[in-house]
Amino acid sequence: MPRLPALFRILSIALLAASSLAQAADAARPRIGLVLGGGGARGAAHIGVLEVLERNRVPVDCVAGTSMGALVAGAWAAGLSPAAMRAALGAVDWNEMFIDNPEYAELSPRSKQLARRFLPGSESGVMTDGVKYQSGVVTGQKIKLFLNQLVRANQGERNIEDLPLPLSIIATDIGNGERVVFRDGPLSQAMRASMSVPGLLAPVDYRGRKLVDGGLVDNLPVAEVRARCQADVVIAVNVGTPLLRAEEVGSLITVSAQMIAILTEQNVQLSRAQLRDGDLYLQPDLDGLTAGDFSRHAEAAERGRQAAEALSGRLARLAVSPEAYAAWWQGIEVRRRSSPRIDEIQIVGLQKVNPAVVERHLHVEPGQTIRPSEINRDLLRVYGDGWYESVDYSVLTQRDRHILRVMPLEKRWGPDYLRFGISLQADNSQGTAFGLRAAYHSTWLNRLGGELLVTGDVGSTNRLGGNFYQPLDAAQRYFVEASAGIEQTRQNIYRNDARIAQYKVTERGYGVYLGANVGLLGPLRLGWVQRHRHYDLDIGSRSLPDVDAAFGGWKASLDFDQFDRMHFPTRGWAAQLAYFDSPEVGYSRADANLQGAFSLGGTVFNARFRYTGSPRGVLPLYDAGYLGGFLNMTAYAPNQVIGDDIRYVGLRTEQIIGRLPLGLRGDMRLGFALEAAKVGTRYSEAKRDGLADSAAIYLGGQTPLGQAYVGFGYSSSRVSNLFLFIGTP
Repeated sequence: MPRLPALFRILSIALLAASSLAQAADAARPRIGLVLGGGGARGAAHIGVLEVLERNRVPVDCVAGTSMGALVAGAWAAGLSPAAMRAALGAVDWNEMFIDNPEYAELSPRSKQLARRFLPGSESGVMTDGVKYQSGVVTGQKIKLFLNQLVRANQGERNIEDLPLPLSIIATDIGNGERVVFRDGPLSQAMRASMSVPGLLAPVDYRGRKLVDGGLVDNLPVAEVRARCQADVVIAVNVGTPLLRAEEVGSLITVSAQMIAILTEQNVQLSRAQLRDGDLYLQPDLDGLTAGDFSRHAEAAERGRQAAEALSGRLARLAVSPEAYAAWWQGIEVRRRSSPRIDEIQIVGLQKVNPAVVERHLHVEPGQTIRPSEINRDLLRVYGDGWYESVDYSVLTQRDRHILRVMPLEKRWGPDYLRFGISLQADNSQGTAFGLRAAYHSTWLNRLGGELLVTGDVGSTNRLGGNFYQPLDAAQRYFVEASAGIEQTRQNIYRNDARIAQYKVTERGYGVYLGANVGLLGPLRLGWVQRHRHYDLDIGSRSLPDVDAAFGGWKASLDFDQFDRMHFPTRGWAAQLAYFDSPEVGYSRADANLQGAFSLGGTVFNARFRYTGSPRGVLPLYDAGYLGGFLNMTAYAPNQVIGDDIRYVGLRTEQIIGRLPLGLRGDMRLGFALEAAKVGTRYSEAKRDGLADSAAIYLGGQTPLGQAYVGFGYSSSRVSNLFLFIGTP
């Protein structure tokens, strides 16, 4: 029997020999190139494939990706594990990702005013050489910030050429159709360019080129990895969307989608023809998942995992030892988890916009580190001011100093715009009404950000007005504002639920205000208002009088709005308060409108209180309060009840029954409302004393054309009304 030390020596020699053999086997392994194809939301299947490669200890020598494959490949090459990728995708609200603006509460007060009056997406630029439009439904603001977060841009600029794993990202030059391969340059910019689906996402400007989705020219870049790292074995993952059947192609949208799919499928077949014996081709079963099903990313990842596990036997031949795989991944994984402390903040690239209006939204200060969630929120607020195509950032290191560089890109179709709004409404008491609104909006008239807005309405209400808005400081906390206009509309008069007269109302007036913006809550205003209203009887007994009144006075107002959405919110609150005092007529008017909303799951609860009254004197008929209309005593016709000392309470619950597609913020709801009101002094419906009530059921939501609803209201007094509305109020 050998001695114990001799046995140890024998075992040690055997272990060293086995280790040497393993190292030799690892050194002799084939070079592997990984290809991750494009397919929109279906590309989440790549994460499941990476999980299986990780479990089987298959290292990769280079990776190439297109579109969603570029996102996964870029994040992986930047050191993000498959598990971390799953978590990152799971934390994203994909319904919001394809909406550039922050939620409504985060918009500046001026942007909220514009959003209330004009259709989203109707903005077009007025240039010396004609009218210009933005180049995509979505500019990709939130997508770019998400990509920054994935690759840890807050820790420093990530360039492709600095990554330890060779990476190639494919894009298309929309100007000449050429294939563009990113092998250097900013990583997140390359990822964003490769994902730019034409017509949906705006192209990325890069070195004089306009770049869009790489899937148009090379959706499965096999040749790229073959050349990039002289790959002996290529693992190609195809997640492309199959072609629609002929009977499924009918609308403009499906025709466009089919054209892109045809181009993509043609180049995929060319790439597949380049695969050799020994290469691995994976096409996960993604039946039922579309390119837009981002909310089903976990399901797509699972299907990708299943497809890769089906090839586990072949993958095992490419495996290396645990030690070799750990060393390979350690060279890729980013171990630094904190952002450097910032020494300086730079705002670059601005031409007309004053840097101070960007600085007002930034909360990071020299000496602090950057948190991705905080910088993303700050930059979304900057973007929400409405003057930029995009707002990005980078963290640079120069001579041991860390610099946060904020890069707002002003709109190339600005600073002068055309804006539009439409409305169509009908009810069974007054019939139909329509309106078309157009405006010319000139911004940044001076270094403080002066604006001129000229608006015209035609239809059931005709209006022409102008508004001049002049900030008084660079951060736009204080402002002066002047408005003037003329309007012609119609006012119905009711008695016992029947319309007895209709007046044509013409109003001329102006207002001058001094104001202060209270952060993002909203503005406070104090100013003088002058009005002249003429009521000319159009329909009804000639014994009814015409009214001609001129009045003016001081007005103070507060308009705070913290709802997450402009129409049909899911949470938040709003408060509008106003006080008007007319010395020449001898009365004052107070208005209050308080609202709140919160949600539990898919159910939203809302409450509203409204008051109109006269603290001094009595409200004259020509400046009285109104009740009637949708969610303002729905059972009654619009403005059916006219009076002083009006108190209104409304409670409603809404069930979310559907959501709009990607790129459109909003949902459809089935709602039920209970309303009650009391009027102290009545100028119409004089016999309706006591408490008035109304119950309503409605279907509505926020759409690309503004708010839309159809509703029915009924009162215990046996009055009822049916409403339909689409557009901007």
